Amino acid sequence: APARRLQTLDLLHGAGIPVGVMFAPVIPFINDADMEAVLEKAAAVGAESAGYVMLRLPHEIKHLFREWLQLHEPGKAAHVMNVIADLRGGRDNDPRFHSRMCGSGHYAGLIRQRFERACRRLGLNRTRRVLDTGRFRPPGAEGVQQTLF
Repeated sequence: APARRLQTLDLLHGAGIPVGVMFAPVIPFINDADMEAVLEKAAAVGAESAGYVMLRLPHEIKHLFREWLQLHEPGKAAHVMNVIADLRGGRDNDPRFHSRMCGSGHYAGLIRQRFERACRRLGLNRTRRVLDTGRFRPPGAEGVQQTLF
């Protein structure tokens, strides 16, 4: 649940562990209006970084999503799918490296601008933290692979 996730971020931040938040997937006209509120709540509990991923509909996911959309948001279904097609160059999915995560076109630009503005206002993504993994030691005996059972 969202409240538990925020509680976890707060606990990790309180323990000195850097935390961030990912708003994903951004679903046009379904959850995009919540983006700034999610970022605000995450920043309030210590998040230093944030990211987002635009909805992707590869392979069988596109059929499942269309079915879900018709069931839960029938009045918005056609509009949402039109915006997704605009984000993906007329398709349900765009597998190209950069555009598959953030889309392209007018709506993608608006989301990017809103995200960047909210991050600036909240102090998110100011620095790129390099994590120190020097003290990490895998569990178990040195050189022995762990089993899963």
